[in-house]
Amino acid sequence: MSPPLRGSSRRTRIGVPRSVSASAVSVASGRRLILLLQRTIQRRRPAGRGIDRIAGTQETADTEGFFRFSTASRSVAGVPLVPPGPVRISAEKLGSSEPHVDGGHMKTLPLMNLVSRFEDAVWLDPWVSGARGAVNSIVRSPWLRDVLHGVPVGHPVHPLAVQVPLGAWISAAILDAVPGSDRAAGVLIGVGAITAVPSAVAGFTDWSELHEQQQRVGLVHAAANIAATGLYIVSLVERSRGRQTRGRLFGYLGLATVSAAGFLGGHLTYRQAAGVNHSEDVPHRFPAGWHGLAPVNEFADGKLERRMVARMPLLVFREGERLHVLSDVCSHLSGPLHEGEVADRGEPCVVCPWHGSAFSLRSGEVVGGPATAGQPRFSTRVMNGVVEVSLPGAG
Repeated sequence: MSPPLRGSSRRTRIGVPRSVSASAVSVASGRRLILLLQRTIQRRRPAGRGIDRIAGTQETADTEGFFRFSTASRSVAGVPLVPPGPVRISAEKLGSSEPHVDGGHMKTLPLMNLVSRFEDAVWLDPWVSGARGAVNSIVRSPWLRDVLHGVPVGHPVHPLAVQVPLGAWISAAILDAVPGSDRAAGVLIGVGAITAVPSAVAGFTDWSELHEQQQRVGLVHAAANIAATGLYIVSLVERSRGRQTRGRLFGYLGLATVSAAGFLGGHLTYRQAAGVNHSEDVPHRFPAGWHGLAPVNEFADGKLERRMVARMPLLVFREGERLHVLSDVCSHLSGPLHEGEVADRGEPCVVCPWHGSAFSLRSGEVVGGPATAGQPRFSTRVMNGVVEVSLPGAG
């Protein structure tokens, strides 16, 4: 049997035999070895970092607060160390209260915590309520609302419309740094201020049909955009009075403010899923092929019903001898369509109970906003009195 591993009493090296049998190394001796290795490694590297690499071995933290080392490759100075199974070392025994994992993982910026607080800022609700009422009283035409929502183009108009003022203002900031370009920069700032108006109208129309948490963040986003536009207007006034330096200063302040507003807009879209298609994942989650739904005689004519297939909710509507099946999750904000109403808009349609989006029960297409994406439509057939469904492109 090999002699036990022992560390040298000197501080310059650790004595390790050239070969260590796996069966001769216990968990306790493995822990003592790692402690000795840590002391040596800490003398060769900056202080404040625990054991994270031993000859190319990366540690990972498990749920119990210990380190687990991979058995794929362990060696020190070319000497293999292969204890039986993974070695687990308490963080306390390594001299720290928490395990240190140096995996190079990126963490969310602290700024995101501040932005997330706006979602639950109930003190904004009175402002939200007032602004929503104003938008709904100004933009009342269903046809105009559908255009501003982006129903004809299949996605919200606001993200497309903001490209014009943002592009103009960014270009103006670049020209402000070029001598002799004051007039051109002023023209671009004016173009941005003018085109910001229709962009804001489209944005407010979308915003008025969101959840309360989204509306709180959206209100701050809108306020920042309004402030940025105001700064650009002041910049134009200063330039018109011959104060070019002050005009540039207000222009750059406007750019900084609209950039912060854009950050909030990104949070609203990508973190809170405002304006995205909430039924896009249905074809990816629903299994391919035909699946049993229910006996055909269970469905009453002209009634909305909900059924589960492959753990996914489906909306079923019987129209005479025909059965129409759509995803029950509204593409706008995931509302339960089976709780909505059937409306006749030239054809039978389902109206979402949350925000009033209307979809054709025959095709799943959008008939009225604020939704801009249609509902996934399932093919149906009756086999031995049982309705079966299949989603084209699923799987």
